Amino acid sequence: MSFLSQTLDRVKPSPTVAVTQLAQELKAAGRDVIGLGAGEPDFDTPENIKAAAIAAIEAGKTKYTAPDGIIELKEAICAKFKRENGLDYTPKQISVSTGGKQVLYNALMATLNPGDEVIIPAPYWVSYPDIVRLGGGEPVIVEGERQLGYKITPEALEAAITPKTKWLIFNSPSNPTGAGYSREELQALTDVLMRHDHVWVMSDDMYEHLAYDGFEFTTPAQIEPRLYDRTLTVNGVSKAYAMTGWRIGYAGGPEHLIAAMRKIQGQSTTNPSSISQWAAVEALNGPQEFLAERSEAFLRRRNLVVEMLNACKGITCETPEGAFYVYPSIADCMGKTSAGGVKIDNDEAFCKALLEEEGVAVVFGAAFGLSPNFRVSYATSDEALTEACTRIARFCNGLA
Repeated sequence: MSFLSQTLDRVKPSPTVAVTQLAQELKAAGRDVIGLGAGEPDFDTPENIKAAAIAAIEAGKTKYTAPDGIIELKEAICAKFKRENGLDYTPKQISVSTGGKQVLYNALMATLNPGDEVIIPAPYWVSYPDIVRLGGGEPVIVEGERQLGYKITPEALEAAITPKTKWLIFNSPSNPTGAGYSREELQALTDVLMRHDHVWVMSDDMYEHLAYDGFEFTTPAQIEPRLYDRTLTVNGVSKAYAMTGWRIGYAGGPEHLIAAMRKIQGQSTTNPSSISQWAAVEALNGPQEFLAERSEAFLRRRNLVVEMLNACKGITCETPEGAFYVYPSIADCMGKTSAGGVKIDNDEAFCKALLEEEGVAVVFGAAFGLSPNFRVSYATSDEALTEACTRIARFCNGLA
């Protein structure tokens, strides 16, 4: 009999983390590897935010805080939700955690019972289904077709809802596709949800500030105020403020849910880093002008990658509305053999051969629930992206 919990049999390690670690190991061994696996901005944390952290250290703000965040940060988050999303929350409705992933984990652990179903549109962020399984729930995957921009339809959402459905996890702009739902598309989904008052909404808005070509970001409770009392609106400072390592995520939601999440967090990590919290206060309250400047850089990179990948033999790459990912289809590469002799039976084989033969690390589509595709993170330099796409083209040209 195994010493380990049987719960572990329900989950698998994060493929994105695995790809990033493998790329780092190959680089350390002397290989010329370009890593496009990590969803991490290459920009540095802005100077005013770093200065706020230093000031907090020097002021001795290095002790335990309230389990789910200092009042100053909760007030800053309330102001952000009001200013940018038109949502009114009080500090008692705010939870601050060690990254957005812990926010999601706390919420699902606090609400799921065995057999509860959670609807997850695919392609999805790799951790959604596994966190649901850890909580004893059952992921219900609804595929968004490439022809529809990898977005789900109201009809597909309606068909997936059962009496056991507890949550819909919604992510726009999306990781891994970058797809963003327009106001009209989101309204159509919320219309469905209004017909099923037992279904709650977990809106992962982490890529809110990375939107292009005039795309207008909206969040479910903003579009349909009647969903407010059963929506958890999740965000964080990692992506927009280049603070991935600071580990601060947050959410606004009904007070009783936030209290339940606080109980979970109080028996796991307790409070996030006090220093990171003070840095996040400055991030949310301080100058915001740099967000548009960095978004312009990501837009340029998106256009570069989409153009170069669409020029590759056997690749079709949609133009996403936001985030910093593309999710090209490699359906026309299936069944072929690489120059190194690898049979390309699926997208995982494609990505492994690409890494081995050309030194480009990307994440295979099956990890995100829809194949055959792969995810490219273009949160790196123009030079690295150009070289990586050149290598991908060479790899594809070598398929026979």
